[in-house]
Amino acid sequence: MTLQDEKNRWEEETLKPVLDRFPERRASFETLSGVPLPRLALPPEAGADYMENLGFPGEYPYTRGVQPSMYRGRFWTMRQYAGYASAEESNARYRYLLEQGQTGLSVAFDLPTQIGYDADDEIALGEVGKVGVSISSLDDMETLFREIPLERVSTSMTINAPAAVLLAMYIAVAKRQGADIYKLRGTIQNDILKEYTARGTYIFPPKPSMRLITDVFQFCQREVPRWNTISISGYHIREAGSTAVQEVAFTLANGIAYVQAALDVGLDVDSFASQLSFFFNAHNNFLEEIAKYRAARRLWAKNMRERFGAQNPKSWMLRFHTQTAGSTLTAQQPENNVVRVTLQALAAVMGGTQSLHTNSMDEALWLPTEKSVRVALRTQQIIAHESGAADSIDPLAGSYLIEQLTDDIERQAEAYIQKIDDLGGALAAIERGYTQGEIQEAAYQYQQAVEHGEQIIVGVNDFQVEEQIELEQLKVDPAIETAQHQRLAKIRQRRDSARVLALLTRLEQSAHGDENLIPLFIECVENDITLGEICGVLRKAWGEYQPGNWV
Repeated sequence: MTLQDEKNRWEEETLKPVLDRFPERRASFETLSGVPLPRLALPPEAGADYMENLGFPGEYPYTRGVQPSMYRGRFWTMRQYAGYASAEESNARYRYLLEQGQTGLSVAFDLPTQIGYDADDEIALGEVGKVGVSISSLDDMETLFREIPLERVSTSMTINAPAAVLLAMYIAVAKRQGADIYKLRGTIQNDILKEYTARGTYIFPPKPSMRLITDVFQFCQREVPRWNTISISGYHIREAGSTAVQEVAFTLANGIAYVQAALDVGLDVDSFASQLSFFFNAHNNFLEEIAKYRAARRLWAKNMRERFGAQNPKSWMLRFHTQTAGSTLTAQQPENNVVRVTLQALAAVMGGTQSLHTNSMDEALWLPTEKSVRVALRTQQIIAHESGAADSIDPLAGSYLIEQLTDDIERQAEAYIQKIDDLGGALAAIERGYTQGEIQEAAYQYQQAVEHGEQIIVGVNDFQVEEQIELEQLKVDPAIETAQHQRLAKIRQRRDSARVLALLTRLEQSAHGDENLIPLFIECVENDITLGEICGVLRKAWGEYQPGNWV
């Protein structure tokens, strides 16, 4: 069969069914000069290795994208990460972003919420609402999504150790809205391994943490099948200083560990694998980043099919969200960050991302202002509507350089994964400090290159100017913390104390057993039990993780 015959087959069997459901955005695609743009360009001649390594979009090994039509059918989800201060203020920001054309929500939680403490816990003093929104109760969550119909919007929540509890709150809010929870769409990050490796917002030891994750897998497979049960995150690994190769390798190694954990508790791989998602960084090296996404897709597809024996093609797909690299933003000449973010976002689009967050230019200085957030969103919209980058299904396929970079990144990442396998898997590699050590060494080498002038950062170690920063600053009112204390006091006063005690007792007993905890979490939050109270019971039952103390 010739390559053209293969293309004809792909168009009829794979592309056409998708276009029947999602017609192309317009009748014809062409350049500003009127030159027609084909859906998919192919070389005049290609050998068997072309089909083996590249294939067609929407088909194994997914090098060219997980969707047959990619952005010709519909754009990626424009999902700006936002959240600060109170639920009321964050709700106003979400509704503003939706009015400005954002197509999905992404929630940032403050530090106490991320590590399972209520806003009135003494350990939360001074941190309430500072790096995200403060959520302690179902009332908070309901306020956060006021006038936002959860059945019709896709929501991503960047939460890990207490992810199952926040998901329970989200489901409870949806039920109060009268939504069909079967139709809910969104993602919880729920990736604890990268917390041990790169980020640090863990609570529990690995064994019970992995139980919470597999409980979510099992519950959502039955009750919320459109929900992405985990966002396996390379973003924070990269922010901690890894290379692009390490980002791919360590992220996929963590993904392999989660799949194995689910199999170990008796789940069938094809029952949950399609609900796994990934989260990658978009860094500065434009060509390497594009190749990184292609290599990650291909490598994951191979592992799911060959290592785990998944039969459903949806189980082979690596679907991912991308965020531009916060670590590359500079406080010096912050307007230059608009250029950095644009290049990074374009790399993510050319690499085939499913959703995208673009950072704001002032994030190295303070919480983003409304204007800077709007510019960040407009960056995505300009790429989508003006650049032409979304008008061809896979615009850079066949580039000799891109394909060589893809092959090289895949090969080097495979070598890392083999090393991690030899150590006993991702958990064992983290326990031994291997993963952390590799990231730290890469970060050190990069910093040395910056300090010696071998790596130029414009405005930082070259092309400096004398400047006075005069951007508008967004501040969090300290009164937010007091208001949260008062709200929690009223909740505790009005609720049924006997019912609360009974549920918390039942939760402690269940934590020592093996039942799925998600339905109980939902019942707890619906009875005004707070995030901190739930996590407090689990801390008592399971203990807290201490580096080097693996239970």
